[in-house]
Amino acid sequence: MKLDEHYELFRASCLRFAKEKIAPFADEWEESEAFPRELYREAAAAGVLAAAYPEEYGGGGGDMLHGLIGVEALLTGGSSGVVAGLGSMGIALPPILALGSEEQKQRFIPPVLRGEKIAALAITEPGTGSDVSGIATRAVRDGQDYVLTGSKLFITSGARADLVSVLARTGPDKHAGLTFFVVEKGMPGFTVSRALKKTGWRASDTAELSFDGVRVPEGNRIGDEGSGFVALMKNFQHERLALAFYGHATAAIALEDALAYARERQAFGRPLVGFQVTRHKLARMATEVEAARILNYSCALRVRDGDYLVKEVSMAKNFAAEVAQRVCYDAVQIFGGMGFMRETRVERLSRDARLLPIGGGTTEIMNEIIAKGLGL
Repeated sequence: MKLDEHYELFRASCLRFAKEKIAPFADEWEESEAFPRELYREAAAAGVLAAAYPEEYGGGGGDMLHGLIGVEALLTGGSSGVVAGLGSMGIALPPILALGSEEQKQRFIPPVLRGEKIAALAITEPGTGSDVSGIATRAVRDGQDYVLTGSKLFITSGARADLVSVLARTGPDKHAGLTFFVVEKGMPGFTVSRALKKTGWRASDTAELSFDGVRVPEGNRIGDEGSGFVALMKNFQHERLALAFYGHATAAIALEDALAYARERQAFGRPLVGFQVTRHKLARMATEVEAARILNYSCALRVRDGDYLVKEVSMAKNFAAEVAQRVCYDAVQIFGGMGFMRETRVERLSRDARLLPIGGGTTEIMNEIIAKGLGL
């Protein structure tokens, strides 16, 4: 989809960074389940890390569409895990931008945008996923501090984050009793309980975090007490749209690989594209990728322009997740036995795609939101 020149120039920068800084090492990082911390600084220096953030905090002065284009372009490097790790700031910083004081924004945001510090968002708990009203991690006021107790699970970049935007319960109301805090590495009682092993997105670290009586200064409370839920709901919209972009981009890469393999691979004396069943499969795959891309960009452009599209973003996320899974499944099938080997990119993509109907709100939760938007 052709966009204004400044978007296309940014896309070109991200594609170049993916080709030079991610693709040559993607296999190694996926196998080791980590990528070098220095990559954050390199991404910042290349202008691909902070394009969507305000200039006064060290950003590029762009908008949310820059961030989504970055996701789409960086995925061509072949590692969803690397993109997720670099992008964890994209869900950690918005609550600070939305609710934080000017002092807090200046203190927390610039080091992350420079790639010097890593930021993570901590919402999910061992007993609470999509239903954030069940959050049990508590922050109890004690003088000029809050004492934070609880645990968080499935936290992207949690193992090496320098600062974590934590949603905790400060009151009994299931929604109005939630507040954001920034917990910093080194605060006594804040520990990484364990690093988690995942099916896909392996190059990104994912962790369980523990808060055992962590004393968090009042100056690290983001916004007023009880302001966290509304900020989180807005944050969810951007996260879900980003995951929708993961979906169509993942599917597009799988389609690209499947097309190349089907043209090259010989069977019964002719290439796979010589068989109608393969051509029709590829035609359907291409149609679904294009449909998901158009729906996603339509939502993104409207959200950029100020629309609050709860129903439509949920539709986009669900559809793109379904397309990613179907297209990756068919790409593996076209590759045959090689599609089951970890040396092929479609094998990795098929694993990575499985997260999309789960992360940021499950397909089932999205369908409930869509149904509500239909008045059901």
